[in-house]
Amino acid sequence: MIVIGTDLVERYFGNCAGDKGIKAARSQYEVWLAIASQAQWHHPEDVKSSHHPKASILKGGRVVFNIKGNNYRLVTALQYQAGVLVIRFFGTHAEYDRIDAETV
Repeated sequence: MIVIGTDLVERYFGNCAGDKGIKAARSQYEVWLAIASQAQWHHPEDVKSSHHPKASILKGGRVVFNIKGNNYRLVTALQYQAGVLVIRFFGTHAEYDRIDAETV
């Protein structure tokens, strides 16, 4: 997949550099990014069956990935046929609870 929006996540990590658990979150995000960058997901089922952190499939091509044992959430919009994944949100589970993952 072509991954767009990694700058959003990098800004988040920069703003939270001293937070507890952020180094582990970055490490796990980097593993997710390596997997997603090499993936060839054509359908939601491909995402669910691949070897990455747990994923929740939403409407409209949205997928929410759990990072660091579900402490962080990564919301993406996938355009399966084009092979493009756009990162729309990254934050703690509490921050995720304050957004609408289907529209962010």
